[in-house]
Amino acid sequence: MFSTDGTRIRLWRTDTDGPDVLLSPGLGASASAWPALSSAKVHSWYHRGTMGSDRPDDPSRITLRDHVADALAVLDAGGVERCVVMGWSMGVTVAAELALQHPDRVSGLLLVAGAPGDSFASMLGVPGLPPDVRRLIGVSSATALRLAGPLLDSVLHRVPVPDVSSTAVGSLRRFLKHDWSWYFTLALALGRTPRQDLTGVTCPTTVLAGRYDWLTSPDSMVGPVSGLPQARVRVLPNTHYLPLENPQVVVEELELLLDRVQAVEQALEDLLTSRSRPRA
Repeated sequence: MFSTDGTRIRLWRTDTDGPDVLLSPGLGASASAWPALSSAKVHSWYHRGTMGSDRPDDPSRITLRDHVADALAVLDAGGVERCVVMGWSMGVTVAAELALQHPDRVSGLLLVAGAPGDSFASMLGVPGLPPDVRRLIGVSSATALRLAGPLLDSVLHRVPVPDVSSTAVGSLRRFLKHDWSWYFTLALALGRTPRQDLTGVTCPTTVLAGRYDWLTSPDSMVGPVSGLPQARVRVLPNTHYLPLENPQVVVEELELLLDRVQAVEQALEDLLTSRSRPRA
């Protein structure tokens, strides 16, 4: 599949009968990092320059706008006009922006262990630590790790991983093979996105936060959706890797969200019945 700027993007989808769902993945995450969702047909992709997707000819084309364009291209390639969108980690920023800029394509949002923008200020949820300090620590750390990319490659690419049939182990094995300079280049470009104002989101929304998540503090997830009329929030005893640690909850919450979306759309269709007339 090719995105709007001509970059070749590797997509994947599940062979399942069910409602279409778009997954906006965590940065560099593989398909196996997400639990099996037998009740939905999942469409997703690999970020630019990772796991078979090409790097853009213009290396600056890795902004939020470019990731949203890739998400739309995945929907178009699958013939999906409108569906529920899930986001994990930095994928939450992309999912939220898709809902804000293209509400006609998004019928519901499931946001897991990720903040809507300003990702670095959402790290290190230590009481009393100001967002500006969190942001400085996050950006400085990612910048240092980008510069140390070749060293990380030489170490992490050689880390022995047990050859066992485990979803978590398989995800870890693939994750360690990243080009780490490029990975942190992507992280810096997307993580510097300003905090998104979600007050314009009107579709049913579910937020799953991990109480022990040091990469995305629960307050940075709960606050932005606190004023939404159709928001459901759960803070769970998990870390940032909630989809791997608590897959059954993710499955259950997606099924509940799909039911909520169906109920809302049915109610909207029933607003004008044979007995009602629009006001003059």
